[in-house]
Amino acid sequence: MSKRPESKKLQESAAAAKPQNTVIRPMATKAVAKPATKAVSKPVSTSTPAPEVQERYHGLGSHLETRDGVAGARFAVWAPNATEVCVLTDGNGWQHGNDWLQGSDSGVWTGFIPGATVGTRYKYSLRTKEGNLLDKADPYAFSAELPPATASIIHDLDEYEWKDDDWMHRRGQVNWMKQPVSVYEVQLASWKRPWDGRRYHSYRELAHMLVDYVRELGYTHIELMPVTEYPFDGSWGYQVTGYFAPTSRFGGPDEFRYFVDYCHQNNIGVIIDWVPAHFPYDDHGLARFDGTGLYEHSDPKQGFHPDWNTHIFNYGRHEVREFLHSSARFWLKEYHIDGLRVDAVASMLYLDYSREDGEWIPNQFGGNENLEAIEFLKQFNTHLHADFPGAMTIAEESTSFGGVSRPVYDGGLGFGYKWDMGWMHDTLEYLGRETIYRKYHQDELAFRSVYQFTENFMLPLSHDEVVHGKGSLLSRMPGDQWQRFANLRLLYGYQYACPGKKLLFMGCEFGQSSEWNADSQLDWSLLQFDVHDGVKKFIGDLNRVYKDYSALHELDCEPEGFSWIAADDADKSIFTFCRLDSSGQHVVVVLNFTPSPHSGYRIGVPAGGDYIEILNSDSELYGGSNVGNLGGQTAEKIKSHGRDFSMKLNLPPLGCIMLAAKTKAKT
Repeated sequence: MSKRPESKKLQESAAAAKPQNTVIRPMATKAVAKPATKAVSKPVSTSTPAPEVQERYHGLGSHLETRDGVAGARFAVWAPNATEVCVLTDGNGWQHGNDWLQGSDSGVWTGFIPGATVGTRYKYSLRTKEGNLLDKADPYAFSAELPPATASIIHDLDEYEWKDDDWMHRRGQVNWMKQPVSVYEVQLASWKRPWDGRRYHSYRELAHMLVDYVRELGYTHIELMPVTEYPFDGSWGYQVTGYFAPTSRFGGPDEFRYFVDYCHQNNIGVIIDWVPAHFPYDDHGLARFDGTGLYEHSDPKQGFHPDWNTHIFNYGRHEVREFLHSSARFWLKEYHIDGLRVDAVASMLYLDYSREDGEWIPNQFGGNENLEAIEFLKQFNTHLHADFPGAMTIAEESTSFGGVSRPVYDGGLGFGYKWDMGWMHDTLEYLGRETIYRKYHQDELAFRSVYQFTENFMLPLSHDEVVHGKGSLLSRMPGDQWQRFANLRLLYGYQYACPGKKLLFMGCEFGQSSEWNADSQLDWSLLQFDVHDGVKKFIGDLNRVYKDYSALHELDCEPEGFSWIAADDADKSIFTFCRLDSSGQHVVVVLNFTPSPHSGYRIGVPAGGDYIEILNSDSELYGGSNVGNLGGQTAEKIKSHGRDFSMKLNLPPLGCIMLAAKTKAKT
């Protein structure tokens, strides 16, 4: 995660005790992360089996119940250092002392309130050991008021009827490593706004608009920036106060379920950003929940995040780990979410993340690794992959920490994928250079082949690359207007040709000219111009080619899926390589990073025979100059680049072309 404004924020709970039979008086209703600089001191053991994880949201929070024929709700909250706890609601005038909860040795306070029902607004009022009263939202609430209001709302999770059985069954049978995964990253608040701009579209409205659009473009998944409830719009959802509540900005919990359900019925997966790294200081949230550092470390050297002015979860505390485990499982189980992209993993792994000497406390071995956080992530991945077949876990991790996407049993953290931040940085650095200077930096793109299979990578061109003065991707491309659009299409062609799953942030698919503005919608009016519509058409064809040709996706995470033809023609800034599938079928990729076309450029290929030009970023359909190979070319038995067969190609300026054998190629 790149550094975000200080507005960004996020922590824990739980050990559910059996409900008490106490009857309460009746009431009426209601950034680029800083890489680690210190060596790993001692490997973390992987031999200990991951302990069983409890879904604490079944016991803690508010739950409808009938006792002795009286309908109401049971409340349970973990606050071991509070001296008394009450429930505040509309029905009791929000007064402390009207509806009491009973404490227990586990630190969980429970009670039953007759008359409480779906829609009842409530908070907990906790008295600290110092005698102060704190009003807190329920950490396990399933619904929350529309910000800036901060009360929790009772909701019944059993009412919605899912219609995505086919998708859920198929998902459990799929090995996504072998499948095309192209992700459209979305921030719901700023994708598209109603005409007056004064409100947001609802989850139901967005479901139909987004699904139609994503199907048109051919993406396999939508990734939502955090939908967990958050208090401050400017945090983009990364300052979480409701780890079990979808934000009320776009509607209620069942409306969000409808959104996911509708995506699944249209064969689109849904990934959400999930933020277990930190939480905000907001008074109604997790911060000093019972007057003490409960979810967070009390010592600021361990519990304060200098980059985002937030609290850090205390991963060494059992109840905190259970809170986070429960939240992760909640979204996959109760909302049928298909994957969690875990934000800011790098900040979780290192005790000295963004800290100077003397500002952090070493671990028990004297090192800078956060051993408790590492163990938490291993358990998180072990349980989710075991209990939710086909669900993805994706790490936003920006350092050289080893084995992020390797299995826990093999010493890794167990994530399914890791964002390749190095690819993103090197690629944008290279594409941002004036074309005349690119020949001096050929190694910036070639370097990735050294490490590209050390992890299961996802190649991100995410929201972090189009904010905080960086400009849009289009604006970062050099040259005149024609060259900037050609460079942009070349960038996307290169992304889809490289091994790894794909992610692109909204607006980039049609070449938005300005930097992303979270306070308004995308500049949809640009699609009236051919150059922008051309980029959109190119993305659609990229997704279709990526899905149709198994050589471009089946071995995305295996060395057998990639073979260099040549990466040494620096003078012309040309790269050529092959992508392959398990049967030996291949796609030849040629990338020309200068505005000079080349006629009769010979390259070696794996086999002889006729090849089809399956994609050309310079096609006039996309706004290009239409330099190409008239739909295909024939490979001759002439040696080149260490191969027995070769072909002559016309290379378009600032272009990406892909060619596939027309029939079973001759070898």
